[in-house]
Amino acid sequence: MKILITGGTGFIGHRLMSHLRTHHQITVLSRSPNKVYQRLGHDVEALASLQELDNLDAFDAVINLAGEPIADKRWSPAQKDIICQSRWQITRQLVDKLKAGSRPPRVLISGSAVGYYGRQGDALVDEDSHPHPEFSHEVCARWEELAMAAASEQTRVCLIRLGVVLGAEGGALRKMLPSYRLGLGGPIGSGKQYLSWIHIEDVVNLLLFLLEHEECSGAFNATAPEPVTNELFSRTLARVLGKPHFARVPAWAMRLLFGEMAELLLTGQRVMPVRLQQAGFHFRYPTLDKALKETLGGKRNA
Repeated sequence: MKILITGGTGFIGHRLMSHLRTHHQITVLSRSPNKVYQRLGHDVEALASLQELDNLDAFDAVINLAGEPIADKRWSPAQKDIICQSRWQITRQLVDKLKAGSRPPRVLISGSAVGYYGRQGDALVDEDSHPHPEFSHEVCARWEELAMAAASEQTRVCLIRLGVVLGAEGGALRKMLPSYRLGLGGPIGSGKQYLSWIHIEDVVNLLLFLLEHEECSGAFNATAPEPVTNELFSRTLARVLGKPHFARVPAWAMRLLFGEMAELLLTGQRVMPVRLQQAGFHFRYPTLDKALKETLGGKRNA
């Protein structure tokens, strides 16, 4: 299978590449082809711009993972625009190129996030839940709308609404580890807000699952079937690391440091992967304890 990937050098893309490259012909779209070769090797093809292509007829599948991290910086108006455009522009360009051909890719798998639902309290959330209107929803809703424009008899579209992805080599966990290793980690705010998470290996496996299962289309919650409160996540992480758990980050401090963006961490969603499970997908790491022990056990012992 010939696959075009955006975000191939990122946290998820890099792990995905190790699974795809042995059986498929991969092209990675990146403004820095040298970075692609340095990070992924020379057995993949790097494409600097979609303008080099008239259409996407040469590909069997497209996986769109590109986007500015949403929780890395304070949400200034300029940063909000970067977050939006880094997702919307590339998705729009991909769909335009896809629709320009006569034999388009059979599947487009495009990223999204559980931020689509906005704040939901402790209510169980599935793919049909009504979203709360706020910035994270606006970003994801438009992102998904642009991707779904590619849907046709020839092309199915899958949207993956990602939770917090757990992996030792990147993402939120890597940022949390320094304070927890010092015994200073703790819950944020009340700690009662739910955190919907997923092990990075399950993200890779569900991407492969959606590639292969032609009956799958539409939105899928990419979260483990055991969402937990921030308090329980924090306590479990400290226990797996063998560290004390007594610190707490007050809500006012988060708002002072991060402004509006802090609400992502102070509110949450209790998201369930209903459609993935109905499709027959099985999680390798369904529980937080198992996921954290696999992710951190080897590094701690080393």
